[in-house]
Amino acid sequence: MEKKKRVRWFHLISHFDLGGAEQVAMNIAASQNPAIEYHMVEMMRGRSVYTRKMLEEMRQKGIIYHRGWMPDVRFHFLFERVAALLFPLWFIFLFLKWRPQILHSHTEGPDLCLLAFAKLFPGLIKQCRIVRTIHNTRLWTGQQRLGRIAERWFLKMGANVAISQAVQQHYQQCYGECPCIIYNGVPQVMQQPYPQLHPGKVNVLFAGRLEPQKGIATLIRIIEELASDARYHFHVMGDGSLRSEVQQHLSSLPNVTVVPPLHGLSSFLSSFDYMLMPSEFEGLSIVSIEASMASLPNIINDAPGLGETMPPDWPLKVQRNELDAYLRLFREVIPAANRSSLQQQCKQYAVANFGVESMQQRYEARFTVPFESCS
Repeated sequence: MEKKKRVRWFHLISHFDLGGAEQVAMNIAASQNPAIEYHMVEMMRGRSVYTRKMLEEMRQKGIIYHRGWMPDVRFHFLFERVAALLFPLWFIFLFLKWRPQILHSHTEGPDLCLLAFAKLFPGLIKQCRIVRTIHNTRLWTGQQRLGRIAERWFLKMGANVAISQAVQQHYQQCYGECPCIIYNGVPQVMQQPYPQLHPGKVNVLFAGRLEPQKGIATLIRIIEELASDARYHFHVMGDGSLRSEVQQHLSSLPNVTVVPPLHGLSSFLSSFDYMLMPSEFEGLSIVSIEASMASLPNIINDAPGLGETMPPDWPLKVQRNELDAYLRLFREVIPAANRSSLQQQCKQYAVANFGVESMQQRYEARFTVPFESCS
């Protein structure tokens, strides 16, 4: 009796580097389903410390990966366009060698790569099922014309998956389709102590890209206003275009430590007392879910894709990033809160709604049905 071949599922991501979409792709690819062979394909070649650690993690998990040859340049989205145009010339050899049956793109750069490949090699694309995870509520910033072309193709392919109600609603408003929702899954991680805590203080963590989307202006104002409050110490972990502004405002304050991103942050989260996330918008915040999985209560802006990660009655939500509301939480609500009860509440909600095995199974059930009989 001829043994059935496994379905080959290729995840296309921007780079092997720090990023929520990259982590989601790897969490799906870590599935133990014996009927599927997962590959990770890099669009632009990452070169950070995190890149090396991500490569090692994929090797440990038995995930096959393929490295891009274009350098990872983040100066302007023009570089992503060039990388997308050149991507098919490299990917065609990879495609013909492995013959994937499912091509799954994550974020706009890989979306463009997949579209360019489809336009150049339409006959090969017809052999595949296309999957496209929409990771954010705002698409194609500064590239609306190109985005409309891409969205028409993804709609035609029936490829779209939203990661939250906020993403689903925004996509329906913009493009008319109501894509299915598959929540991002986050594994529970063994915890270890973070060595740079400030004993005797309430240690509050911000961890994310230092970009406007993450509410950095609000973050700075909160920390500045609480500079004389000896109860709190803030740990700001991240990098990005606003790093110099963060350093300028916060480096001289006694209540904050600014450090680069920490690889394996999810394994240190339980060391902190609270997480602070003043994001303006998210697709579905992985960091927020990871915090809840580690029983770390989150102080959040009730923004699209972020408020959804916490229980509906979560008491540490702020509307419209109002500074006075944050200050009331820090000065009145948090000192009187039952932190143990908050820990239990957020973890129970995360485990029930954002388990990684549930995410893997939903993707596999939805997109591998036509290939069950592949030999």
